[in-house]
Amino acid sequence: LHHTPTPRVTADATEPMASTAVTSAARQGGRGAGRGAARTAAGLARARVTAVPPPCHSRAGARFSTASAAPSPVPFVVDMHTHFLPIAWPDYSSKYGDAAGPWPWMRPNEGGDPGRAMLMLGEEEFRPVHHACWDIAKRLEDMDRDAIDHQILSSTPILFQWHRPAEESADVARYFNDLALELCEEGDGRLSTLCQVPLQDVDTACAEVSRAFRSGHKGVQIGNHHGPQDMDSENMVAFLAHCAEEGIPVMIHPWDMLNPEGRLDKYMMQWTVGMPAETQLSIVSMILGGTFDKLDPKLDLVFAHGGGSFPYLLGRLENAYIYRDIARGVAKKPPSGYLERFHTDSAVFDHRSLRCLVDVMGHERVMLGSDYPFPLGEQRIGSLIRTADFLTDEQKADMLGRNAANFFRIPIPDAAKLSA
Repeated sequence: LHHTPTPRVTADATEPMASTAVTSAARQGGRGAGRGAARTAAGLARARVTAVPPPCHSRAGARFSTASAAPSPVPFVVDMHTHFLPIAWPDYSSKYGDAAGPWPWMRPNEGGDPGRAMLMLGEEEFRPVHHACWDIAKRLEDMDRDAIDHQILSSTPILFQWHRPAEESADVARYFNDLALELCEEGDGRLSTLCQVPLQDVDTACAEVSRAFRSGHKGVQIGNHHGPQDMDSENMVAFLAHCAEEGIPVMIHPWDMLNPEGRLDKYMMQWTVGMPAETQLSIVSMILGGTFDKLDPKLDLVFAHGGGSFPYLLGRLENAYIYRDIARGVAKKPPSGYLERFHTDSAVFDHRSLRCLVDVMGHERVMLGSDYPFPLGEQRIGSLIRTADFLTDEQKADMLGRNAANFFRIPIPDAAKLSA
């Protein structure tokens, strides 16, 4: 039950042959899709339907980076934080049952538009998505629009399924990991991917990350906690130690956000408030819980979303460490002494925030990451860095591509090396 990406489409596409083909594929999607039917529909439709890039909205005088930037002269650009969702996958509800809760699945052809779908959680609508999530041709088109040479794909965290028996989420991980490599094969050498693992069982997770890394994944994406277990828990430390030993880069992405008494249920505050807080909690738990002191410094670790609220609140953490002994945990040095142990992406969306991030982390530990193709991601990928007047051309070149290429061991074309 593998998925083949469906075609690029526009909301007003009227080409009969393409429309019929896509609709036929969509009918076989949702809770499971046939590979041959999807390939046939995609092939017919791609030949006839053209995507239109989404509009870019900006405010006059605003310091946000949503305005379109001129193509950068930087020779090699890597977006290391993007996501994918296939249009269909196996019906795990039928396979394993719903005892541990409803399974995610895709409801295709949303509103009669084959370019849109609804990510479902059981019978509840979770998130509307569009064809950039599954259509590699559309993804490459958007990369060309924004002068992106290479993208790294990772699954959407709802697919982790860590609350289920380990053997079930291991099955899920293997499926999506293998599918991600198939999607990258359609990218003309411009796409790489990070795997997922069943981290509720450390031994199983270590086995899968090793398998996936040998298969061609550039690293692994994990959530920032497993239930009450934060990044200083024994299981998390054991998994990170395994990755350090095998040279596997790790991206930590916030998920399953804290939400005391439902206070973040409104205004998307689980994403705008909860996610930054989760990432800060992860970094602080690794510092004060002694995780960094236990791990080999060679571990390549990156936090999503610019490290969340951590860079801005580092001073508060440092002050507490100095003046309150109970705020020091088991860390062997002040919090600022661990900044060289991890990287962040650049998904902060504002020049003031980016300046703070670079001031705290150093430009050499910040990598372009957009959160593409979701609405809360950077809408013109790379424009924040490209239009930052406080960065030199060399700093921009590092942040736009060189840092990620080194971190994830992505070969830089010879032409780019000569001009870098």
